[in-house]
Amino acid sequence: MSIVFGTIFGAALGVSAFICAGVLMAFSFVPLPSMGGIAMAGVLQEVWTGAVKEELNEKTKGTFLDGIEDFSKHVANVGDEMQVIHLVYMGATPDVLINNTTYPIPLQVLDQEDIPISLDKYQTKVTPVTDDELYALSYEKISLVKSKHARAIASSKIQKALHSLAPAGNTADMPVLVTTGADDGAGRKKLIKADLLKLKRACDKLEIPAEGRRLVLCSDHENDISDWDEKFTDQFYNRATGKPYNLLGFELFSYVASPYYNPTTKVKIAFGAVPEATDQMASVFFSLARSAKAEGWTKMYYSDAKTDPENQQNKVNFRHHYIVLPTREDSRGAIISDNV
Repeated sequence: MSIVFGTIFGAALGVSAFICAGVLMAFSFVPLPSMGGIAMAGVLQEVWTGAVKEELNEKTKGTFLDGIEDFSKHVANVGDEMQVIHLVYMGATPDVLINNTTYPIPLQVLDQEDIPISLDKYQTKVTPVTDDELYALSYEKISLVKSKHARAIASSKIQKALHSLAPAGNTADMPVLVTTGADDGAGRKKLIKADLLKLKRACDKLEIPAEGRRLVLCSDHENDISDWDEKFTDQFYNRATGKPYNLLGFELFSYVASPYYNPTTKVKIAFGAVPEATDQMASVFFSLARSAKAEGWTKMYYSDAKTDPENQQNKVNFRHHYIVLPTREDSRGAIISDNV
């Protein structure tokens, strides 16, 4: 820039371009007080927030969240902090008439109320960052900090999403089954093929669309499948990748932090609650046709080191808005490991 503008000014003033460029380059090394204010803070927040958003997107790729219809464009702000989405956008469908001969076509009021739903708010705890690290925009430091915060948020949002998709308890439209296999040696009944067939029959009976039937295996049940007979395992379990293929019409995924249930009452344990010794993890079934997700804004918060003369460090954390939920109280289910 010094060379370009030096040439322009030199030509306009009739002075050597080299002299003008040299003067401009010398001045470019003089720090200006205005450069450390709000403008610099804004740039830093954009850089760091963008890095965290990119990392969050990467962390959720390839998970059971892929393919769930995204309604993020309908998310609205309420004040400066709250993010909401209206239920009316998420799943109401009209009846279909076949070979209709009666006109006018009757009106149908969709049965979902316009209920605003607040997105879940994920906030990380504060990380101290020194002035040198923050204002130098060191790639290594940004990468480290944003990865730690993004990993923490991604883990929480995926775990909360699966818990939200799992039914609260056993109903006619949302079957919650228990495993019937042999003792695994620790007092838990293993998952067997007959258990999955029972879930498939329940889905067929409920006329849940075959396309988009998704089963998220807990770690116990994924391990149980790997213990099935060799021929069956070779057919349905990819030893090269360590992941199961689709099985009995279900798109199979796995997740290590599945929700817990009481196998006797078939009631789901509240999110974040400590399970009892008799509670067991469950594999969760849901239909893509009856699920939705939405993402709000991601924001960086930090306090300037100028306000902390004792430690002379900045403090950084992030806030992320996100929600996954079923759009109807049907087309979901679970298989719980029963106790021996």
